[in-house]
Amino acid sequence: MLFYAPRWLWKSWEGGKIRALMMDLDVAVCTEIEKKTKKKLILDYLWENLRYHNWWAYRYYLCEALALVNVIGQMFLMNRFFDGEFMTFGLKVIKYMESDQEIRIDPMIYIFPRMVKCTLFNKFGSSGEVERHDALCILPLNVVNEKIYIFLWFWFVILGFLTFITLIYRIIIIFSPRMRVYMMRMRFRLVRRDNIDTIVRRSKMGDWYLLYILGENLDSIIFRDIMQEFANKLNHNYQHHIHGVPDA
Repeated sequence: MLFYAPRWLWKSWEGGKIRALMMDLDVAVCTEIEKKTKKKLILDYLWENLRYHNWWAYRYYLCEALALVNVIGQMFLMNRFFDGEFMTFGLKVIKYMESDQEIRIDPMIYIFPRMVKCTLFNKFGSSGEVERHDALCILPLNVVNEKIYIFLWFWFVILGFLTFITLIYRIIIIFSPRMRVYMMRMRFRLVRRDNIDTIVRRSKMGDWYLLYILGENLDSIIFRDIMQEFANKLNHNYQHHIHGVPDA
């Protein structure tokens, strides 16, 4: 439930915006008139909401940050549950695998013992006193448990590392327009470089992120046409402002 929380939060904030903007243009199986109409609707939305998508993008980045906090928090919760043994569990297992067989102590057996002393039953002895009968009990389920938790340790570490790298990438994207241009050029080869430069230069980070997500979900030819027309519109508006001509 804790791992699902950031996804649920983003789905609530996103509100189906991308699906609504796609309008089945991911497969491009429609007539030219219908395609032209849908492209115009997307362009109108982008133009009317230009520079108003930053908060939308920041909320997505916040959900990614919550995912990192969640992974770290889960590890601390596990560590508390195992009485301080979980944080170094994986490192101890690696060290155990590399140690000499004659002196090494299996940390998995230390946390998940497979054989323990247990009291089977109590009964009255010949003297009338209660006698306790102990025995060695086998715990076969711990063989499974140790494998589950060693997997979780490595999984949490990998998830935490990848999520941290993603957050560093997001920070670079926020503060570096050059990186936005580079990422879009690498991802969408059909879009002209000058169009990408124009859009990144005359829009905000949130607009870039919305276009990037749209590009991953739309047909590549349709997305190229949208970027071309959007860049032309931005250039046209820029020229009007330079010459002091009000927009129509």
